Amino acid sequence: MNDKVFRTLEYDTVRELLAEQASSQMAKKRARSMRPLLERREIEERMAETTEAVSVIGLKGALSLGSFYDISGLVHLCRKGAVLSMKQLLEVLYDLQAARHAAVFLNSDLPPLPHLDALREVISVQRALEEEIDRCILSEDEMADSASPQLRSLRRRIAAQNEAIRARMNSFVSAAENREKLQDPIVTLRQGRYVLPIKQEHRARFPGIVHDQSASGATLFVEPQAIVDMNNELRQLELEEQQEVQRILAALSAQVGEAADAILNDQKILLELDFIFAKGKLSAKMKGEAPAFNEEGRLRIRQGRHPLIDPKKVVPISVELGGDYNALIITGPNTGGKTVTLKTVGLFALMAQSGLHLPVHPGTEMPIFRHVCADIGDEQSIAQNLSTFSSHMQNIVGILKKADAESLVLLDELGAGTDPAEGAALAISILEELRRRGCRVMATTHYTELKKYALSAEGVENASMEFSLEDLAPTYRLQLGIPGSSNAFAISRKLGLKERIIREAARHLDEGELAFEDVIRSIEADRKAAEAERTEARVLRLAAEKEKQKLDAQQESLAAKREKLLEEAREEA
Repeated sequence: MNDKVFRTLEYDTVRELLAEQASSQMAKKRARSMRPLLERREIEERMAETTEAVSVIGLKGALSLGSFYDISGLVHLCRKGAVLSMKQLLEVLYDLQAARHAAVFLNSDLPPLPHLDALREVISVQRALEEEIDRCILSEDEMADSASPQLRSLRRRIAAQNEAIRARMNSFVSAAENREKLQDPIVTLRQGRYVLPIKQEHRARFPGIVHDQSASGATLFVEPQAIVDMNNELRQLELEEQQEVQRILAALSAQVGEAADAILNDQKILLELDFIFAKGKLSAKMKGEAPAFNEEGRLRIRQGRHPLIDPKKVVPISVELGGDYNALIITGPNTGGKTVTLKTVGLFALMAQSGLHLPVHPGTEMPIFRHVCADIGDEQSIAQNLSTFSSHMQNIVGILKKADAESLVLLDELGAGTDPAEGAALAISILEELRRRGCRVMATTHYTELKKYALSAEGVENASMEFSLEDLAPTYRLQLGIPGSSNAFAISRKLGLKERIIREAARHLDEGELAFEDVIRSIEADRKAAEAERTEARVLRLAAEKEKQKLDAQQESLAAKREKLLEEAREEA
């Protein structure tokens, strides 16, 4: 299985849908890099996890983990003695809170869930560390005053010193002798020092330290000499505050380092839970079911709906492969749903082996494929000077190099793009080779020769996409066991093409081919008639059963009345 097949079958889009259901960036990344598994035990475990998540969602909603972070790098730094910033410690806090919420959620009112219970049991709730970080840090750049008595004391002294400086500065501003010296009657800050805006021409008359000047040079920002010592003291207090903040950060970081193993383990569990519940939410959104797996190579899809088609418009398909036949030849008109059928089956194989539920009815079974190979779509390459036929043949050559009994091979319009006789002969030869290898094969075609081949070859079956001649539109329903007709003449006639032209076209066809198409139409007519008769018989049977139930009820009532009369007569006698 390779990325090209993933793109062809739109597995990439399903991975993106899964990523949308995840909470964390780590789980989203894992969803986007997810690949189908090959070992049955591992696949069934992943499927069971999804099933458990769906059951939890049905009982009490999905586990909400919020946006937790990848903190493994930060935790390893703490182990080595590094000091984390407030922002980094908050990321650690969010992960600690998410782990605790997960443990509480999974411990409440849930039936036994083997896989989820195993994860819950190894979650290590670090309540003390969580509360300590939460108590000390208010935001990415603010530590709480209550983080330590020393920090509270320093901040009170800083506040008092600021107030004293502002009061002294305001006295300078309000002093009458300073009014003409000031550019504006305001107190401002420069380089963390309180200063006044003094006019350039009065600089000599206002003692102090110049910290800045305006762009024009007309204003100087001067720290009055009288409050230099007060500003120095304030600066010293602020440095002590920074040192205390760093001491608290170092202490918290050391605690993170001490709990490193538990925190790293919790992060792995959170990632696992986020990914599992993303699978569960996707299943709930698609109304999915868990398929059963078998080792006999049997594929049985019950009312499968392509997950990327609007649920209001998608037409379910039922397909079987690997039982009485290993190859299925699908025919029918263009835009009738043949390619979508191939993509649905291929996508389901990839999804099932990724542990995802499928949008199907119960009773769906899937084998485990070691290779899913697909040649779907027109891949004409101008850059490589390849025609459509050459491009398809290049893909098929690549498929034949690795296809075996554990492969699903999907071939769209096999043999097309070249002379019909040669193309049909090549197609039959390729199908025979794949059949000899024991591959599970689904191929679409318009060639009558392939329809005949499917009728005569052992282990090969016909199927067709139904088409309504009344509406001139495909119904997108897959019919197993009968080949499809192209309906070109019938469609042309319905659209108003002259009968003379249609008769002349018919004369150009081989008599055997005409007879074969007539047989197909006859089979289709018989099938529809039989289906109508079955429907009528079902209605009649239901009516008869209803009438029988009514008669049985009347008979029981009469028997009860008769018994009552006899009992009364006996009592009277």
